[in-house]
Amino acid sequence: MASEADPEFAPIAERIHSNVGRQGFMNLVGAELLELSRGTCTIAVERRPELLQQHGFFHGGVTAFLVDNATTIAAATSRGQSALTAEYKLNLLSPAVGEKLICRARVIKPGRQVAVVAADVFCLSDGIEKHTATALASIAMLSEDVAVKTKSPAA
Repeated sequence: MASEADPEFAPIAERIHSNVGRQGFMNLVGAELLELSRGTCTIAVERRPELLQQHGFFHGGVTAFLVDNATTIAAATSRGQSALTAEYKLNLLSPAVGEKLICRARVIKPGRQVAVVAADVFCLSDGIEKHTATALASIAMLSEDVAVKTKSPAA
């Protein structure tokens, strides 16, 4: 984490780790927050039969979930505020075959109301990463008064 170079980031990172830890779907899927810095996020999930489609590839829904979460988290780190996905465009480039699916998201434009975030998804197989998907997302940045009023069912 980049909190040494950016001391204001430490409380943001702590809040995000706490929030991510309370997400039921993250836990259900078994996804793990691997890297977090201002404007970036990496999430990965290990291969399990429950996450595969009929041909043994990671299901496209798992890829979409990783993109959705990683882009939102990356946007939240850029300004230190809550965020929600407004939309994303996902291109599946090749079948996701391997032991682990990894999504790396990075903020392209950290707007006050909408952040633009790009993500790339890779499948790790025998130590080699294969690019399996790419996405571009618009993330709505929430004001703190809206975020405070919203009760989390995970809390």
